[in-house]
Amino acid sequence: MNYYASKIKSHQQISSDIYVLELEREAGVILPGQFYMLKICDNHLPLMRPVSIYKISDKTVSFMYRIAGEGTKLLSQLKKGNFLKILGPLGNGFPCDEVSGRIALVGGGIGIPPLLETARKLKKLNCSVDIYLGYKDELFAFEEFEDVADRIFISMESGDEGYSGYITDLLKVENYQTVFTCGAEVMMLKIRDLCLIKKIPIWLSMEKRMACGIGACLVCACETKYGMKRCCKDGPVFRGEEII
Repeated sequence: MNYYASKIKSHQQISSDIYVLELEREAGVILPGQFYMLKICDNHLPLMRPVSIYKISDKTVSFMYRIAGEGTKLLSQLKKGNFLKILGPLGNGFPCDEVSGRIALVGGGIGIPPLLETARKLKKLNCSVDIYLGYKDELFAFEEFEDVADRIFISMESGDEGYSGYITDLLKVENYQTVFTCGAEVMMLKIRDLCLIKKIPIWLSMEKRMACGIGACLVCACETKYGMKRCCKDGPVFRGEEII
């Protein structure tokens, strides 16, 4: 984990309110499912914001984010060549080295980006990977998964692409050895309950508000069967049976 100023290599809008930000990074290992805290280089502007890792290369790390408030709106206005302060990588990431066989990755909305590097890692480990992507009314990033997925399933709550409805309608958890999921909590808990019934191992990437990213402020606490845990420090990825 390091805290440093990083130069913006590219910054693109890919849908009505979603952007991809590519930054220079320091050397070191980054795990699929980890995140960084991002802060605009001005002490008068908002606090750091947690953003999951989208893509990793030897010299850069990319993030996909949705404008959701003042902080992300200001972030979207930065240009190539500007600098950001970043802290990371943080969190535990998905346990790719602990699984095998046929794996389902289920993402909803802005929970989709962390699954790309997860899929790449699983394919390198010779797993069979099916990708389930759920959208509200606008597609984004699905084409990035075509080279790393054995099969891709797409749903939209309103729109003309893929299945009309919820992505959970398409998922048959009993067909998989393991399920990884990231997205809206209601979606993940529904999948978790299905997996527990069928005795399928599942890991959830919990999305909570975070202020520090290092476990000091306790803002991102979530209730587990082992007591309160910090999503930033103890997660953000948890076993399904842990979460209450």
